[in-house]
Amino acid sequence: MSQQPALHAAQIITYDLGQPAPVVARWALMFAVTVTKWDCRHRTRKALAKLTPEQLHDIGIARDAAYTEAARPFWRD
Repeated sequence: MSQQPALHAAQIITYDLGQPAPVVARWALMFAVTVTKWDCRHRTRKALAKLTPEQLHDIGIARDAAYTEAARPFWRD
């Protein structure tokens, strides 16, 4: 599966003057990004487990590989 490059809170949130955001704002953003990634992984892996053999063949993934990926915890990349 292709992954997008990781975004860092310091790259995303800055003041209009280009100054770094306060520490609490950076932490809040990092938390939100992490929870969003976890949710996406959870939903994607759950959907992968439900694909039929024909659908897996269409996307080029073996059933064993799909089960292995679907069984991984959401917090693991």
